Amino acid sequence: MHPRATVFAERAREEYGFDPAVEEFSEGTKTAADAADAVGCDVGQIASSLVFDIDGSLVVSVTSGANRVSESALGAEFGTEPADVSMADPDRIADEIGWSIGGVPPFCHDRTVPVVVDETLLEYETVWAAAGTPEAVFPIDPAELRTYADGEPASVAE
Repeated sequence: MHPRATVFAERAREEYGFDPAVEEFSEGTKTAADAADAVGCDVGQIASSLVFDIDGSLVVSVTSGANRVSESALGAEFGTEPADVSMADPDRIADEIGWSIGGVPPFCHDRTVPVVVDETLLEYETVWAAAGTPEAVFPIDPAELRTYADGEPASVAE
């Protein structure tokens, strides 16, 4: 297993008692469609962790691969104007969250940040999320994901 996926799996076990069944795909799971093809699930079951800068603070939006995040809806969740919401800088994500874009898991971040969970993910029995690299994913019950991420359900899709 890739060293970063190993770090994620170890953290999940230590912090939550959760043993993720990490699967790696050499062809990559960089897009939701790629991930869905690789694992053989619906694109809506891909839980993409996207990091946004909202008025200077980082926020993780765990969003269904079938949806696109509406920056105005995300801003509204935090009482902020759409102009104050943007994708976070990749270097800042790595420095503060501890993961690189494309491999950000929904939990096990280096520091606590607010997490919102796309409410459409909660309709599935199982979703697949990044496990520390763009090639590694793991299955999880979305309610369990929400608990570990301390995430609030939100309607953030366009």
